Amino acid sequence: MTTTSIRRGVIIVLSSLLLLLLLPSASSSFRVDVIRRPTPTPSSATPAFREAPAFRNGDDCPASLRVDVAMTLDANYLRGTMAAVLSMLQHTSCPESVTFHFLAARPELDVLAAIRAAFPYLDFRVYRFDSARVRGRISRSIRHALDQPLNYARIYLAHILPADVRRVIYLDSDVIVVDDIRRLWQVDLEGRVVAAPEYCHANFTKYFTDNFWADRELAGTFRGRRPCYFNTGVMVMEVELWRTGGYTEMVEQWMGVQKQRRIYQLGSLPPFLLVLAGKIKAVDHRWNQHGLGGDNLEGKCRSLHPGPISLLHWSGKGKPWLRLDSRKPCAVDYLWAPYDLYRSSSPALEG
Repeated sequence: MTTTSIRRGVIIVLSSLLLLLLLPSASSSFRVDVIRRPTPTPSSATPAFREAPAFRNGDDCPASLRVDVAMTLDANYLRGTMAAVLSMLQHTSCPESVTFHFLAARPELDVLAAIRAAFPYLDFRVYRFDSARVRGRISRSIRHALDQPLNYARIYLAHILPADVRRVIYLDSDVIVVDDIRRLWQVDLEGRVVAAPEYCHANFTKYFTDNFWADRELAGTFRGRRPCYFNTGVMVMEVELWRTGGYTEMVEQWMGVQKQRRIYQLGSLPPFLLVLAGKIKAVDHRWNQHGLGGDNLEGKCRSLHPGPISLLHWSGKGKPWLRLDSRKPCAVDYLWAPYDLYRSSSPALEG
């Protein structure tokens, strides 16, 4: 590396630090603007990634089009986030119209630098999620990863995103999109606050404890509704409707009941079901081929469900990058591998 390159890297790091210092202390978010110049090399603690191709809009993309996608940003899942972003850009005809909103417990400069280096032209913003807001509300789950405060950030999306975001697609970091994300964006919610694939054949009762079903008042929550399971890792949300409808407060109330009564076992999903099951707009199952990570305890291999696929989701304990690195991948993990931008220190591991 030349002296000039080092000097440029130092300048960029100092500029980023200055940006953080100048932010108003009362602000809950900040925007990371695209830097179209050399970026600092991420620290050794952050994986190195290859630079993705530059994706450009097709001729038929409306000038006013903007697709807002929200994801959490966690260094432990950064490899999955990178692959998810690449898959969306690669499969949409309007990649420059996609804006990414990342929610982070603490914006880390090396993580942001890694994103900028891999996607020099990406339009993205980063917002700080205050973990203290949920830390006292979280109950112990059957899997430690589900207890992390950032796993609950989706509850607060409507209060974190800026006013110009009217609709947002929320996605977990362990997904791959193999269709044009605009098709999910354009779904008609028909006045509902959330749209997601719905699974009415699943055993809905298993998401709550016997204590819940034995209590007539609690079980009566679903009276008059046809509650079905849906996965909160893939959702379209009407932001203003969520905010004005008080949905965050309703979810928080059920989290309070959980702290006192232990009415469910799984992280942030059950309170969503208590508030919204039977009330969402159902979209085609192709938009969440979920469960590819296996169950929440062992993460055993699972095969694809029959039917067309627009989105692959490694929900469950097993993550494709970990299984590939351990050289014990499941068959479905090879569908994730082509989107992996990870630059391994071992050439034998790179595709």
